Amino acid sequence: MSQAADALERRILVRAATAKDALMTHAVLERAGLQAHSCATLTELVDELARGAGALVLAEEALADAAAGALTQALQQQPSWSDLPVLVLARQGADSRTVVEAMDSVANVTVIERPVRVAAFVSSVRSALRARTRQYVQRATLAGLRLADQRKTEFLATLAHELRNPLAPLQTAVTLLKRKRPSPDEAVRHYDMMRRQIDHMVRLVDDLMEISRITRGKIELASADIDLQQVLHDAVELSRPLIDGAQHRLELQLATGALPVRGDSVRLAQVFSNLLNNAAKYTPAGGHIVLAAQATDGQVVVTVRDNGIGIAPEMLDTVFDMFVQASGASKAAQGGLGIGLTLARSLVELQGGGIDAHSAGLGQGSAFTVRLPLQAPQAVAATAAAPTPSTAALTALVVDDNRDAADSLAEFLQALGLDTGVAYSGAQALELLPSLRPDLAILDIGMPGMDGYELARRLRQLPEGGRTLLVALTGWGQQRDREATAAAGFDHHLVKPLDPDALLPILDRFSR
Repeated sequence: MSQAADALERRILVRAATAKDALMTHAVLERAGLQAHSCATLTELVDELARGAGALVLAEEALADAAAGALTQALQQQPSWSDLPVLVLARQGADSRTVVEAMDSVANVTVIERPVRVAAFVSSVRSALRARTRQYVQRATLAGLRLADQRKTEFLATLAHELRNPLAPLQTAVTLLKRKRPSPDEAVRHYDMMRRQIDHMVRLVDDLMEISRITRGKIELASADIDLQQVLHDAVELSRPLIDGAQHRLELQLATGALPVRGDSVRLAQVFSNLLNNAAKYTPAGGHIVLAAQATDGQVVVTVRDNGIGIAPEMLDTVFDMFVQASGASKAAQGGLGIGLTLARSLVELQGGGIDAHSAGLGQGSAFTVRLPLQAPQAVAATAAAPTPSTAALTALVVDDNRDAADSLAEFLQALGLDTGVAYSGAQALELLPSLRPDLAILDIGMPGMDGYELARRLRQLPEGGRTLLVALTGWGQQRDREATAAAGFDHHLVKPLDPDALLPILDRFSR
């Protein structure tokens, strides 16, 4: 909160009986070091209340104002955390119906009889402000809980989505193996694909377990005197498939000599591999990634820099927090739970180091810098098959950036008799469209670049795709997701992993 906003929330709004009383009350509060704001009318006070207040000081006479109803309504509509203190200065000995009604309609009212000693008045106001400060603390706590709950909800949704992705080609491959019963040589290709997808799921679960162990303080480090140069080369090898797959150019700017540190070489390789993977995922194909390392001022400084999508300024302070993922980043990342940076920070800090993020803003790339204490150089040491529809005369198009998922689904459709084309991006699908002229198109939604929604809209605008049966295949299955695919022009919405028993009736009805 800004300093100006904080001042508004701690001021005392005053509506006195007379102008003279207002001047006197204002002077007393100011001398006591309290910020006061005198209001000429109750209407003005209600308007100022909307901007913020720590307490109200009202003369009994002000409660008879026509605007008293608006004040009561404003106080009754406070958020759950707020119970604004109201101090009413009442005439001595008067049994005022107005004061009684105020106490009945507004919960937090304190009545002070006039005349009142200055010390007692100031003491009452200070007590009211202390109570208000506790309310502000409660507000911040509730806001933090709501944000944490929102982040956990988003994280769980992402987790479900990322676990469904590898399940889709797995389920399709199992169905293919059951239906086709291929020869052992032919089946090896399916088994290899299934192993890759299982490995991907294992990595997701391993990341979750690592976070859980770190959070509970159960992680054990095998620390030793190591050369960080070797660790960095190990990390590059771990990340090489992802970097090469995206056709990135990796530039190594490593120191010529040894970089002795004390740490767990396996965990540190995991840290730098996570950072390299992060750079590869959040950088468009053909990007530039730099891994630099040098010894300076008693530290080893390692930087992973890219020219990718960058980080918004408001996200820099929270990018390492649990369950935080920048808006739109999950699509650009093409998979992952968004906990890699949390894991990296935890592992670095456990080994006496630190990590921070830098970015000039969205579209400006990002850099992550790890600092570790430098050591002395000498220290280095089965479901039942459904009836097969008659689809021999139909052509199909499968579009998915996950090649295993696209290829296995295309082979499944070919086994059903469809002449099937495969595309791994929206742009590639549009290139195939004139020659293939598909009767059926099954489109992944969460593709980088041109997603499934945009591809569907473009297909519907072209002569070759106007009458195509469009099926959305996605990890998202809420009602709003189904409404979104329908609005984009899809005829059906299927959830990953694809259930062949859900697809076969669609094909059967379409072929008839």
